[in-house]
Amino acid sequence: MAIELKEVTKKVGINTHIYQTSIKLEEGRFNILLGTTLSGKTTLLRLMAGLERPSSGTIWFKGADVTGIPVQKRGVAMVYQQFINYPNLSVYENIASPLKVVRTPQQQIKARVHKVAELLQITPILERMPSELSGGQQQRTALARALIKESDLVLLDEPLANLDYKLREEFREELPKLFRDSGATVVYATSEPAEALLLGGYTATLHEGRVTQYGPTPSVYRTPRDLLSARVFSDPPINTANIVKHGGVFHYNDTVSWPARGRYAGLADGNYIIGFRPHHITLTTDNDESIGVRGEVVVTEISGSESVIHMSVGQDTWVSLSHGVHPFKRGAEIELFLQTDHCFYFDESEQLIN
Repeated sequence: MAIELKEVTKKVGINTHIYQTSIKLEEGRFNILLGTTLSGKTTLLRLMAGLERPSSGTIWFKGADVTGIPVQKRGVAMVYQQFINYPNLSVYENIASPLKVVRTPQQQIKARVHKVAELLQITPILERMPSELSGGQQQRTALARALIKESDLVLLDEPLANLDYKLREEFREELPKLFRDSGATVVYATSEPAEALLLGGYTATLHEGRVTQYGPTPSVYRTPRDLLSARVFSDPPINTANIVKHGGVFHYNDTVSWPARGRYAGLADGNYIIGFRPHHITLTTDNDESIGVRGEVVVTEISGSESVIHMSVGQDTWVSLSHGVHPFKRGAEIELFLQTDHCFYFDESEQLIN
């Protein structure tokens, strides 16, 4: 039941929304499309659903070419972020609607509606109308309608975006469990790297209509193929710096240096790029491979028990995520500690050096 895109493109007028893409998503697993707004997530979902046709290339599902087959004949379930429910139907009728379309017997409909309602904890609201529901209840209703179809392919387009923080946390835990035993291939679009990590499964990183990397979510996060993929999978943004290797030592800004260790010791002398996430440059350290870097505070944001510090270092501006409340004033001179063993090293073409 895997879905596969073969050399698919999508153009609208003179604009290219999806550049040539070939990807085979993991069958029966949670697959995440991760990217910012306008990266192509929704367009890919609509192509997979059959709501749009590719400009070139083909789309395959369960071993068959489904490129020209309309959405009504694909057996696809799709959930949007806008809580789309039929306003004139009760919750029960909303959930049952896909089964009524295919003329499922009433007794089967009743049994399946109550089963999925119990799973999503919405049995007490089955007789209510959508206008009487909270945002969380409306989205549970939409999810129930997708689940009851027992589709082989379920497409979720940022379904938690309009929910409050507490509900999003609950749904992030529930969603993988809901689909774990269904055997369905699930494709979930999100713009939040933290959400992708929490959901697990497999992740495809997208940037401006291109899939930059696809693989098990932890692997894509820990071993980005290139700097672009690392940027997509980092929030707050990943920090970067141009460095030079000379005589077994890396140098930055003629003021900071550290020895090239392990697999980097054998690199040829020359120019490289390092990338490091904000939680790997902090105010304190117990890491033997950390180095001190001095800079000037641009702005400090306090988020709960953490401080997000934006610091100017030479020509670069870096972001640090440090534990504790540290209300530094703009212009303050501070020292942060960079964990060099947690840096990504890229060549001049921005490809990861393994």
